[in-house]
Amino acid sequence: MKKILVIILTLSLLATLAACNTTTDQPEKPSDTPTSSAPDSPSPASPSPASPSPDSPQPTTPDEPDPPPPDPVTLNVAYMPNYAALWAVLTGIEMGYFAEQGITINLFEFADGPTEIAAMESGSIDVAYIGPGAHRLCSTGNASIFLLQQLGNADCVIGLASRGVNSLDDLAGKTVAYASGTSSEAILNLALASVGLTMDDIIAYDMDTSNMVTAMISGSVDACATWSPNSLVILEQLKGDAVKFCSNVDFSDISVSPASWVCTPTYAVDNADILVRFIKALYKAMDYGSQEANFEQVATWVAKQCGADFDVAFNQRGDGEWHTGKQVLAKAQDGTLYAYYALQQQGFFNSGAVDPATALAVEDFVLTNLMIEAGSIYG
Repeated sequence: MKKILVIILTLSLLATLAACNTTTDQPEKPSDTPTSSAPDSPSPASPSPASPSPDSPQPTTPDEPDPPPPDPVTLNVAYMPNYAALWAVLTGIEMGYFAEQGITINLFEFADGPTEIAAMESGSIDVAYIGPGAHRLCSTGNASIFLLQQLGNADCVIGLASRGVNSLDDLAGKTVAYASGTSSEAILNLALASVGLTMDDIIAYDMDTSNMVTAMISGSVDACATWSPNSLVILEQLKGDAVKFCSNVDFSDISVSPASWVCTPTYAVDNADILVRFIKALYKAMDYGSQEANFEQVATWVAKQCGADFDVAFNQRGDGEWHTGKQVLAKAQDGTLYAYYALQQQGFFNSGAVDPATALAVEDFVLTNLMIEAGSIYG
């Protein structure tokens, strides 16, 4: 019995020793993470790299670089010393609109449009402002129109009552001063035709418009066809004697008097990009200068440029239908500009100033494509 008990104890001891010597492949590593006081609550989730936390810095797109400034260019620009010629270009200079386009403007004074166009053809002038009369040279291919600025009302016919001229009918047989090839000649032809007269019925005295004031005051002529500011000076100096008979607006049903910016056809082909920049600047200038609230400021600039009194310049603010850039753009887009210049051209045909057999079509000298391209400034 004792042997059996010894055997049983021995076997039990061997089994216990075997259990104590058993090991795992990898020992269990103690956790460094504290145990939650609430064992059933989920542990906080780590943010996914694909879903950044709202508080984390967001990636930014670098700003697009500003477009390079336009290449600088200097333009020799012809003008006539009056409000109608200067209101937009001076605004563009003074407000910095030309500078924005990299354009420096050198202004050169001329007495009339034909002389300006001759200067462009010689190469001394790049672009010019012209009044209605000189537009006949666009029909003949001497100049191309790249911008309408306004419809004019600065031209008129004035007579001296002391010389027996109290109406347009009284012009028959009288000495009438005019400037050939300009809007002076155009308004005179319209005025004569309205009463059944022609240039053959008067003593036509061709002279520079700058001399008409002296000619009227001295009495060497009986009447004249001129434009502002000469007309304003004559009416003021000869108050009570000088009589204004008509102006552009009196013939608006049969005639239109656009004032425009022009260059030679060759210049337009070689420098279209510069002209578009010039138009962009003038669009902004016209948007500013055409507003009545800005007339006094514009007149101040005009007076300074012309060496005139402020009142003289300010009194010319009614000499045109001042357009905004947006108005010109809209008329270029819908064909209204072509209609204006076609009506004006027909007047040149009727007066004999232009031969219809050799004249260019208005689409060939009115560059609405440049006006439309410049309209990109409006978005």
